[in-house]
Amino acid sequence: MEATKSTPEAPSTTPSAQNTRPAASRRRREMTSASVRYFLPKTGSSLDKPELGRELTNEGEALVEAFRNGQFMYTLVAWKAVPELAEDGPRIIKQAMDRS
Repeated sequence: MEATKSTPEAPSTTPSAQNTRPAASRRRREMTSASVRYFLPKTGSSLDKPELGRELTNEGEALVEAFRNGQFMYTLVAWKAVPELAEDGPRIIKQAMDRS
């Protein structure tokens, strides 16, 4: 009778095996396109002293307008600090707020 050789299993490469974050952090609200606002700069502002000018409805429109006018554009995301209980104790995380 022949002995069968057992080969060690290769480590799992599934996303869940590679993810080392606690499950609770996956529940937080992630930033989406509904969370981002797009602005052209106010006349006279600079990157050193940013001032928001006209708001545009989406990233594509903001890119086109910034290109046409030789300007840069700003993106703005509002964040809310919220408590979360983790395995290693409580902590404060950020949640992106939708524009509503």
